Amino acid sequence: MSTVTSSLNKWQRKKLCSLFNHANLSLLFKASVHGFNATIFHQKCNMQGPTVIVAYNKSGYVFGAFTSKNFAQSGQNILDDKAFLFSFNDKEMKEDPLRVKMHGNDLQLTECEVYRVEDCGGLMEKPWRNVQWNSERRKVLLSTISGWKPSVSSVKQARFLLVGPVGAGKSSFFNSINSVFKGYVSMQANTGTAGTSLTTQFRTYYIKPGSVVSHVPFSLCDSMGLEESVNNGLDVDDFASILKGHIPDRYQFNPSMPLQPDSPHFNKSPGLKDKIHCVVYVIDISKVNLLSEKMVDKFAVFRRKTNQLGIPQLVLLTKVDEACPLVAEDLKNVYQSHYINKKMQEVSTQLGVSLSAVVPVKNYCQELEIDPQTDILLLNAVVQMLRAAEGFFDDLYNAQE
Repeated sequence: MSTVTSSLNKWQRKKLCSLFNHANLSLLFKASVHGFNATIFHQKCNMQGPTVIVAYNKSGYVFGAFTSKNFAQSGQNILDDKAFLFSFNDKEMKEDPLRVKMHGNDLQLTECEVYRVEDCGGLMEKPWRNVQWNSERRKVLLSTISGWKPSVSSVKQARFLLVGPVGAGKSSFFNSINSVFKGYVSMQANTGTAGTSLTTQFRTYYIKPGSVVSHVPFSLCDSMGLEESVNNGLDVDDFASILKGHIPDRYQFNPSMPLQPDSPHFNKSPGLKDKIHCVVYVIDISKVNLLSEKMVDKFAVFRRKTNQLGIPQLVLLTKVDEACPLVAEDLKNVYQSHYINKKMQEVSTQLGVSLSAVVPVKNYCQELEIDPQTDILLLNAVVQMLRAAEGFFDDLYNAQE
């Protein structure tokens, strides 16, 4: 299934959110992905509460409507005194425009999107996790990471596997971490919004030490994205082989046939250094509510397999700035946002992981220069991953006693 991403630009989204007291817009339906189909429209949008429809036509107009009432197929007219129309032009957004100015008499739509309007709930009185946001903290985090060493002598670097749905931001997370250590925004791994996984190989990415640190004690492994259908995305058998160290770097995945033990590519005698020491599930925070039952089931299968091998697991929630306007305004609000806290608790329940194992991050995606606050959030995530790996190595040591 194609990745569902918004066609609204940042300015348009901000303008719309401002009309609803900085509420969040959660994308429910996108015609170019789900089809220009009334039945699917109602399956996705019925009984969702207040919604915004945004339409795009061939003439370049962007326009739409808000309703505070539920969509339903009752066959009756619904009175909504809070409903309104709107349109965008290059300079402004207009509420209740004249019809001809709204869409230029062009009703041939190239796209139609429906968003659920979700109350962000404002800010908590104080952060529920304490984070220091100053430059000194950034230096301490970099020093902590650079000075970390595995407690097992046969391993020089912890290996973290990034797993998640297509478009969640796995490759972007590597690029962002790489950017922190390089001191400038780097785009080494392919990223984008293609309908299927851009990552078709198993890749192990190493971060070179530079002027920022003298030693980087971890590597990040990227794989195909998770997809709902059986023969698409990362296969659970390939996933298990990655965890056990059987799959080499740059192996080209075959979604219809997992790597077999008799293949010349299969590493038959992996050492501890070849195995995965922490699995990191990467999820777009604004898509937590939209994870299908099939996708949640697939996560459950992967989690069971990981548990069987005793490998620790974390959840990274990406795109926090896109999910909450208050966080977009100031990243330091991430642990004061009621909305972000709610989403973190939801994914904790949905995937069956401890809330302490859920970490929000913002990836670099359109920036040209690094930002200290973004770096601190990313580096905090790396510290949690290293702590999880340390627990894994401690368990191995204790088992040998």
